[in-house]
Order: sequence, then C-alpha cells, then structure tokens
Amino acid sequence: MSEAAVTEQVIDTERYRLTDPESEQWRATVQRVRRELAESGCSVLPGFIRPELHETLRAECAQIAPLAHYDIETVNAYNIALDTPLPEDHPGRITFQRGNAFVARDQIPADFIIHRLYSYEPFQRFIADCFGMPQVYEMADPLAGLCLNVIKPGLEHPWHFDTNEFTVSMLTQRPDDGGVFEYCPGIRSVHDENFDAVRDVLTGRGEHLIRRLELRPGDLQLFKGRYALHRVSTVQGRTARHTAIFAYTERPGVIGSVARTKQLFGRVLPEHLAAQEQAVRVDRLLD
Repeated sequence: MSEAAVTEQVIDTERYRLTDPESEQWRATVQRVRRELAESGCSVLPGFIRPELHETLRAECAQIAPLAHYDIETVNAYNIALDTPLPEDHPGRITFQRGNAFVARDQIPADFIIHRLYSYEPFQRFIADCFGMPQVYEMADPLAGLCLNVIKPGLEHPWHFDTNEFTVSMLTQRPDDGGVFEYCPGIRSVHDENFDAVRDVLTGRGEHLIRRLELRPGDLQLFKGRYALHRVSTVQGRTARHTAIFAYTERPGVIGSVARTKQLFGRVLPEHLAAQEQAVRVDRLLD
C-alpha cells in the first residue's frame, strides 16, 4: 500500500499532517511533543487514528488477542532474578504478580492497521523528530518489533522500568474500568537509581510522585520509560485492555535478549540466539 493510502485511510490528517514535515502543523505538533517529553517524559496525541476506524482497530486486535502468550509470574520492578543478592531495604526485593501477555509481531497480519502504521516511513520520520533523533529503526527482533499487549480483567502490568529509553504505543481496546496508565516521570537517572523514591512508590507512600493518564482507543502515546517507573493498574470489569506497542530503536539490528524474549513470548528464534553473543549494555542501571 502506498504512503498516501496509509495516510489518507488510517491517520486523522486534519490533525496530523504526516506527509508534510515542512508544514507549520508538523512543526507545532513536534514542538508540543518535545516540550511535554522534556517536562514529564510523556506525550499523548489524541485521536491519531481516524474516528471511523476505531472499531476496526479494536476488532483487528481483539481477533489476535487470544494468541497472546501468558506467563503469570512473580517479578520485581527491575525484572531481575528474585534471588539476586540485594540489601534488605532494596526496592528490588518488593515483588508483584505480572499478568500481562503479548502477541508477537509474526502473529500480527501485515494488513492490520497497527502493522501498516509501524512500517510506514513518514510515521517513523515523525516519531524520530518528536524524540529529537535523526532516524529511528524498526526493531530487528522478529517477535518484539511490534506486539500487542493484553491485560485480562483481574490482572495488571505491575510497576517496572523499560529497557528502551523511549516507547511508542496505542490503546486499541479500553477496559470497562481500571487499567489506568500510571507513571513517575524522571524518578531515576542514568547516574542515580534513587532507590528511596522508588521504594516509596512501590510501598504506597509515593502518591505525590505518580501521574495518571486516561487513554482512549486511537490515541498515540510517546513515553520515556527507561527512567520513569510505570504500570497499568488492575483491569476491572469484563473487557480486556489491549495496547499496540511500536518498538523502534536508535540503531539498526537490535534484537531482544534470549531470557527476556522467552519470558514475554514463550519462545525464541535463531535470531535471538545469534544476537546473544553480541549483546552490549548501554548503561549500568539494574534493568
């Protein structure tokens, strides 16, 4: 499908003119996103998908949601092994039940809205501009590049930090109740884990550090999750919460670790095994 077709058929071009990066509308949107990311580490572009496609967006993702890999497990905010030697008061000793599940990229049909958008070059260029990067790349990981996050009623995605410095996502199905995105912007930095503040949030004493977002289907969310503790609260009612995650990277060829891939998708591919030999950390943070 041509770029023009994707733009006209999927994106609300009245609000987001992605085919004209020289336009005042593009510049104004990018400036707003950059300002919000600098202030709070998060920016939401409401109604990014055309209103008449919201039901199609929901139905497509609901169709593949049963394919999600579930592995209800006990985790900590850093996604490190629970038997890691830590001081008694370390926040990594506080555990939660992780109940979210993932549908991998190779299970998402290429003609689905979220797949068309993920591979759409003007969208990638727009995302790069919003994050102040010269270019972003599709994650080379055949499973994690694009995925659908599924949280069933009664489950949650507990407090955690992202491995990537930035995340792009879109709610595709809203739950009846609960399932609120909560985050603590800039609670840690590359130089300071700030364990005291993290512990306060995890133990319920850090309410003043928490911000909450009411997301709607079709909203595009840009988020800096490497330094922001965040979670999706328990989903309530009878409807699951579905979110598409568009995984881009600053450099080409990035593939997830064997351990993390196995945890999220229940399987690994030869690409993951080969990449494991060349893995390089970008910082010294726990996760």
